[in-house]
Amino acid sequence: MRIVFLGPPGSGKGTQATLLKERLGVPHISTGELLRAAVAAKTPLGLQAKAAMDAGELVSDELVLGLIEERMASDDTAKGYILDGYPRNLAQAEALDQVLGSLNRPVQKALALMVDEEQIVQRLAKRAEMEGRSDDTEEVVRNRLAVYREQTAPVADHYRAKGILVDIDGVGTIEEINQRLQNALD
Repeated sequence: MRIVFLGPPGSGKGTQATLLKERLGVPHISTGELLRAAVAAKTPLGLQAKAAMDAGELVSDELVLGLIEERMASDDTAKGYILDGYPRNLAQAEALDQVLGSLNRPVQKALALMVDEEQIVQRLAKRAEMEGRSDDTEEVVRNRLAVYREQTAPVADHYRAKGILVDIDGVGTIEEINQRLQNALD
C-alpha cells in the first residue's frame, strides 16, 4: 500500500505512521529524516540542503522532491510506503504525483487525521511540558496551525478529487485511532 499521511502538526501522524509501518511492512518515509540522513551522508543533495540550512533558508521544494525521488526509487518501496510530512502544499502534491507516476509508484491512499485545533494546542502544550520543548508555545502552535490551514489543508482536496482521500477521526486513544486507520485500509 502506497500512503500519504496528512494532518496538522500534533495530529499524531508520526505515531500512527510508525504503527502502520509495522503492520504493513513498508517503510515510513519522513522528509525531515530524509534531509537529516542526506546531510549526514554528505550526498550531493544533502550538501545542497546543508548549505541552505546553514544560511538559514528553507530547503527548496525541488531539493526535497529530489530526495523523495531518490528514496522512492529504492527497492524497499516497491511494495509500498508511508510518506509523512510531504506534500505540504498543492504545488508539491502535483510535483509528487508526477515523480511517483514516473516511478510507477503513485499514491494509493491519502489518510487525513482530523483533530480539532483546540485539542492540538492542548496536545502540543502537554508534549512541550513533557519533553521540555520551547518551540511548542501556544502562539507558535497557533501560527503553525494557521500556516497548515492556508497551505497544507488544500492538499486534502487534491487527493479527494482523485478519490483516494480518507478522513480519519484523530481523537481517542492511540489504539482507537490506529484501528480506524486499519479499517480505512482494509
